[in-house]
Amino acid sequence: MSMPFYVSPEQLMKDRADFARKGIARGRSVVVVQYVDGLLFVAENQSKALHKISEIYDRLAFAAVGRYNEFENLRIAGVRHADMRGYSYDRLDVSGRGLANAYAQTLGTIFSSGGEKPYEVEIFVAEVGDTAEGDQIYRLTYEGSVADEHGYAAMGGSAEQVSEYLKEHYRDDLELDDALRLAVEALGHDGTEPRTVTGDRLEVAVLDRTRRHPRKFRRLVGAHMTSLFGTGDADDAEAPADIPPTDEVHDAADPGAAPSGGDTPADATGDDAAVDDPNDAVEDLPDDPSPHG
Repeated sequence: MSMPFYVSPEQLMKDRADFARKGIARGRSVVVVQYVDGLLFVAENQSKALHKISEIYDRLAFAAVGRYNEFENLRIAGVRHADMRGYSYDRLDVSGRGLANAYAQTLGTIFSSGGEKPYEVEIFVAEVGDTAEGDQIYRLTYEGSVADEHGYAAMGGSAEQVSEYLKEHYRDDLELDDALRLAVEALGHDGTEPRTVTGDRLEVAVLDRTRRHPRKFRRLVGAHMTSLFGTGDADDAEAPADIPPTDEVHDAADPGAAPSGGDTPADATGDDAAVDDPNDAVEDLPDDPSPHG
């Protein structure tokens, strides 16, 4: 009778961590930046239907990189967790810290289990407060560790290079457009040479504390983005028809890269009527209720 192959626990955990990191690194980075009126999320994402950034609850947002099917499951679970807690107790009892702790337990259990592969995901959970001091940003990694971020953070892809650029240029008094330009420039500094990221390749959303609506999440889309960053149409037109686009969003294992609005009322991002805040100069885009974004 043959002896079973032995792998030490240390080597097993190292192999699982290397596996997860390689999967996450194949994607494009996601950036969160704190500005004077809230929190800004920016991701490079060519898909208009499969989102990396989504609403979770009134003041909570979710962003992720990695395998789409895995972080979409986490997003849906987060929506259900928040809805259940808000319904059972009070809407004010739904907090970013509580949701981050729930995600940490789930990811930690999956990572340490020998029965299934680790999740190839990293996620942000963010909560906007009534003041800048009340804003919370949590970064969760594949093994369930939680980091409390301040001011700015990046994950996925070349996160270290993007974070270094943010560290050099970030300041506390950024307005929305300034924070948006900083985030997009940081995404373009993810390689040896800076590159231009155009508006039609971006997914952008904010948690805006100035909105009178209880739900603070809104997407920035359309002419506002293309006026700031242009489009890649001219470059695309010059490329031969038989050459596929070179700027693929990883999440190729995740087929389009990001979660959409969800299957419960708390996860829809559209308002019942037109924008009710004169400060909302950008269109609110409702999320598709499909769990596939």
